[in-house]
Amino acid sequence: MTTGITSASGRRIPVTVITGFAGAGKTTLILNLLPQLRAENPGYKLALIKNEVGDLNVDTQLAAAAEMTGSKELLGDCICCTNIGQVEDAMATLDRECQPDRIIIETSGSAEPLKLVLEVNRVSKATGRYELDGIVSVIDAENWSGYANTSYTAKLQAQQTDLIVVNKWESLDERAFDLFLDKLGDLDVDTPQTKSDNGWISKELLFGFDPEMARSWLEVNSHAHDHKHDHKSEMECLSVTLTSTSPNASLDLGKLESLLKAAPKDEVYRIKAVIYSTASPKSADGTRVNGQTTGRARYILNWSFGRWTWSHDEVSDTSAPVLRMSVFTAQYESNKWSKRLEGGSYLAVAGVDATDSKLEVKRVQ
Repeated sequence: MTTGITSASGRRIPVTVITGFAGAGKTTLILNLLPQLRAENPGYKLALIKNEVGDLNVDTQLAAAAEMTGSKELLGDCICCTNIGQVEDAMATLDRECQPDRIIIETSGSAEPLKLVLEVNRVSKATGRYELDGIVSVIDAENWSGYANTSYTAKLQAQQTDLIVVNKWESLDERAFDLFLDKLGDLDVDTPQTKSDNGWISKELLFGFDPEMARSWLEVNSHAHDHKHDHKSEMECLSVTLTSTSPNASLDLGKLESLLKAAPKDEVYRIKAVIYSTASPKSADGTRVNGQTTGRARYILNWSFGRWTWSHDEVSDTSAPVLRMSVFTAQYESNKWSKRLEGGSYLAVAGVDATDSKLEVKRVQ
């Protein structure tokens, strides 16, 4: 994954890839994200690149009807084969015409995720304009047995992704769902899995933390962390705050990096944080986000399934906590990670006596 903030607007555009067989419910999943995004930030711009094998762009028309900021369709062939070269042009067009905060690439049912990921990373490196945020595979539990045994692509889509979203499971009885899980287990993959709620997944799980999301997140969290919603979620959330009596306190980046390296992606899905530090934090590949800087500055962390990136934020507030973080875990994992975070091995203020700082960890979802 490429890192850094080098675009004219001061940031890279995160790219989320959503794949899965035809009819799995990918477009419904995407359309259910829009109300969530706009509830917190009405001006948030989400753009879509949609790949269809054929020449009928029905799903793109649905996206337009839902007031997607912009969309581009790649028709005729699978995106990972003859259409792969069009991905860069499509992203550049959306960037130029819509200035999106995020781009979703929705693949056809026959796409191989790895080929698309390699292309997105190539474009990211060449342009300095984008960053791969996550790869999600949607599976239709109701009809899974119809194609899982015969499709090599089904296995690739399950292997080459960060997260498997199990869709359309609600109509299955307990035995049928167990049989589905057995079939899925036959693919011999260790990709984390979660169930949707009638095609609804929390944006906190599917999307990482970009600077535009950080604005509304900071405003909400200046009063209280609140991740409640009307849908059932298999995800749990920890709210973490580290404060210090010193107005110039800096986070211990070494300890935080230990957390980023230690968190297993099948237990911890996302880590989103805003920190204050006198040194530039390092991305997953060891590159410092803003070069070697001096002086205290604010940075935004996006950790997604074992990868992480940083953004430098020009805004500074000496009264703000040294760290404000949300940790999104799989079900039944938050208690364990709450105790680990409270232990002090991962989060601390650098060079300050422990009595001068306070660490608070609480479950909010």
